[in-house]
Amino acid sequence: MNRTQLLLFASTVFIWGSTWYAIKFQLGVVDPLISVAWRFFAASALIFLVCRLIGVSLRLTPAQHRWAVLQGISLFGLNYCLFYIATGYLTTGLIAVSFSTMVIWNILGAGLWFKSQVPIRVVVGACVGFCGVVLLFMPDVFDLTYGPAEIGAIFLCFLATLCASFGNLVNARNQKAGIGLWQGNAWGMLYGAIATLGMAIGLGKPLAFDFSWPYVSSLAYLVVFGSVAAFGAYLALLHRAGPEKAAFASLLFPVVALTISTVFENYQWSVEAVLGVALILGGNRLALKT
Repeated sequence: MNRTQLLLFASTVFIWGSTWYAIKFQLGVVDPLISVAWRFFAASALIFLVCRLIGVSLRLTPAQHRWAVLQGISLFGLNYCLFYIATGYLTTGLIAVSFSTMVIWNILGAGLWFKSQVPIRVVVGACVGFCGVVLLFMPDVFDLTYGPAEIGAIFLCFLATLCASFGNLVNARNQKAGIGLWQGNAWGMLYGAIATLGMAIGLGKPLAFDFSWPYVSSLAYLVVFGSVAAFGAYLALLHRAGPEKAAFASLLFPVVALTISTVFENYQWSVEAVLGVALILGGNRLALKT
């Protein structure tokens, strides 16, 4: 990776890694799916406003809108819905492990869709990094009692990860086809928010909003940094470095999240966790070196 790609990669990792802590303040009064809908409605509105102020055109052709809908539902909508449903049955660590498999799906998807040649060191790095994530969350992976509900939730997690990976590939295709990064994000987030709100209402979730300071401030952080800035950086990285390398950021999110948890929540590191971080860093170093 060159300097620009590394900056985009680091920005994505540190912002999204920190959103794990911010999301905790979203839980309580408002159903998580409704919170996700508010998040992407607000993020979309912010991007529309900024683009209007700086003169960036947001016009898309009907065909481009169809691709934006596909990106929005897969990347900003359905995957979030499925993950939030699964959180009622699984630990956060197990969800992180399932999400980290996106690096593998992106490699396979890029090879199939774009016919790209993936260096063997990238494949090896992905496997090493994934093993590191499993080690990092070993207690969560092996201490859970797996019944039908938990197995179904694991299936939802992997389906959600496939949706997110598919959204990555759609975005890469859209940028190659001339849909601007901010055009695609503005419309995609709007369509994703509509899809999420529709699913939440379909599941009987009540429309609500929490005007408390923790909820509003964490929502603002998730909108400005977790959605507008991080998705902008990540999707720019995806365009510049390719989906197979961009997805390595997903292996590092838990490392940042647990570091923050160490400071604010007194997280205790185990030997397995330290070895897991070493494997994650080693896998990234192997795959991303120029």
